[in-house]
Amino acid sequence: MLLWLLGAALLARAAGFYLPGLAPVSFCEPGKDQVPDCKSTIELFVNRLDSVESVLPYEYTAFDFCSEKTMKRPSENLGQVLFGERIEPSPYKFEFKKPAVCQKVCTRTYDTSSPSDKAKLDFLKKGMLLNYQHHWIVDNMPVTWCYDVEDGQKFCNPGFPIGCYVTEGGRAKDACVVNSNFKEKDAFYIFNHVDITIHYHIVEHEQLGARLVAAKIEPKSYENPNDDNPDCAGGPKFLKNKYTGVFKIPYTYSVNFVEDKSIRWASRWDYILESMPHTNIQWFSIMNSLVIVLFLSGMVAMIMLRTLHKDIARYNQMDSVEDAQEEFGWKLVHGDVFRPPRKGMLLSVFLGSGTQIFIMTFVTLFFACLGFLSPANRGALMTCAVVLWVLLGTPAGYVAARLYKSFGGEKWKTNVLLTAFLCPGVVFADFFVMNLILWGEGSSAAMPFGTLVAILALWFCISVPLTFIGAYFGFKKAGIEHPVRTNQIPRQIPEQSFYTKPLPGIVMGGILPFGCIFIQLFFILNSIWSHQMYYMFGFLFLVFIILVITCSEATILLCYFHLCAEDYHWQWRSFLTSGFTAVYFLVYAIHYFFSKLQITGLASTILYFGYTMIMALIFFLFTGTIGFFACFWFVTKIYSVVKVD
Repeated sequence: MLLWLLGAALLARAAGFYLPGLAPVSFCEPGKDQVPDCKSTIELFVNRLDSVESVLPYEYTAFDFCSEKTMKRPSENLGQVLFGERIEPSPYKFEFKKPAVCQKVCTRTYDTSSPSDKAKLDFLKKGMLLNYQHHWIVDNMPVTWCYDVEDGQKFCNPGFPIGCYVTEGGRAKDACVVNSNFKEKDAFYIFNHVDITIHYHIVEHEQLGARLVAAKIEPKSYENPNDDNPDCAGGPKFLKNKYTGVFKIPYTYSVNFVEDKSIRWASRWDYILESMPHTNIQWFSIMNSLVIVLFLSGMVAMIMLRTLHKDIARYNQMDSVEDAQEEFGWKLVHGDVFRPPRKGMLLSVFLGSGTQIFIMTFVTLFFACLGFLSPANRGALMTCAVVLWVLLGTPAGYVAARLYKSFGGEKWKTNVLLTAFLCPGVVFADFFVMNLILWGEGSSAAMPFGTLVAILALWFCISVPLTFIGAYFGFKKAGIEHPVRTNQIPRQIPEQSFYTKPLPGIVMGGILPFGCIFIQLFFILNSIWSHQMYYMFGFLFLVFIILVITCSEATILLCYFHLCAEDYHWQWRSFLTSGFTAVYFLVYAIHYFFSKLQITGLASTILYFGYTMIMALIFFLFTGTIGFFACFWFVTKIYSVVKVD
């Protein structure tokens, strides 16, 4: 199926087709209809507002901005709903190549003696205090606010603030630092005017009209004496923190069009991505991870090619049982190494869910590398992940059932029910509690009740039956044949040194895999909580492969050391050794919260740690499954070449 989809994608590209929602749109001047399917009106859509100081996004209408209620809202996919995106039409509309100067949109009037008006004004002030950001969309691309940063570089932010605050001490916060005229103390400055510049590229040789390649904005604040006929020439518009009376906010805009021959439509996102100087850091992360992988690969190769080769050769040359009794280490536990583990039911359930997550992650990242899940295709990444998880219930049921049967388990009904409901149920319960908090706060990220019902329907009507089908085939198939027989009486495990005890080995096992991903993890957390655009899926896929190799090799090394110490309880230990990487991920997320974020408020804090626990659980199952199967392959491999009577 994967090869079929890849072939379809290549054929579509060769035929000149575009992905749905990503096809170019042609624009022409009003009255010129020489080009078919050419639009003259440019529509501006608004998305939800968010802040780096709060986890709670809000809909555009929550701040009482100028809104367009007559037009129908564009449909949103599942990924957009899960991420809290709420795209709405706006009253900002303009004709192609028709400049406009200080056009009035609407005027909002607030009377502080009215409780409803005072609540709206207080909410607007709270938004400015927490530096909430607009997110506007033109022709399916973000409207960016570009400004200079250190070293002469220009940063293009796909959002711009609604306003800013100057403290009682006269310190300008956030965006107030860009204007030296914002001097009024204990006052909120409102960005009630925007200068919009539309960059376009004319496709002359194809007779397709013009295509928009960039939309840039510059927020400004103006005090217009005449609200009905604004001139956008006065001083900044500010609101004193303790203001009482009637307060009016006129919203205006200006638009200008610039032809840009250097930017093509296919590369119109590049100027945003290039303003994020992460490439050098990413290569440093990759090189750092590769050094760790090479070190572990050398260690595993040394064990496999030298130690094991000598041990196996000497072991196979023994002529008598007395010689075997003089041996020690991993060879002595051959009769116990495949003994069923304690809590085999739970381990098999974890491994089934981990297999489901592993395949889902691999396929999602593969499609992202092909460009199907680019930032231009909004919500596609999450939609793809959820749909794949739902459709991969069969591998989860099969793996859990097959392993549980090999562990000697007989409660197959309990096994399949736990596989279908335990881990997904924990994630859904956590997500539902977080959703209740979002509902209580009135956030746009709160999932509608209908969407919750749809997710439950996907789970119960598709994923659960597929899990049952996989479990049926898993139990129907014969159990896994082990290369050596298991003794009836368990061998006594000798006293272990500190380094070969379970807990120290598990704690040490997660350090190296985490060292391979922590830099990439920083950018992922930035994209989630600091609302930065993430697009480096090629780097992410490479780090994913490195993580799989590192978890496998680190677990194999520790497994070999424990077997040499005559400790044959490797099943749970292999799972927890690489799974402990999730604990380091959790610790890093806590450090990131206190050192990098400026989140305030109890609700935002609970939401951050609630969603982090979901990510940690998924990561635990993912890495633990990798470690178990790597160790299972290793143990099967070394004992399959040992001659045992």
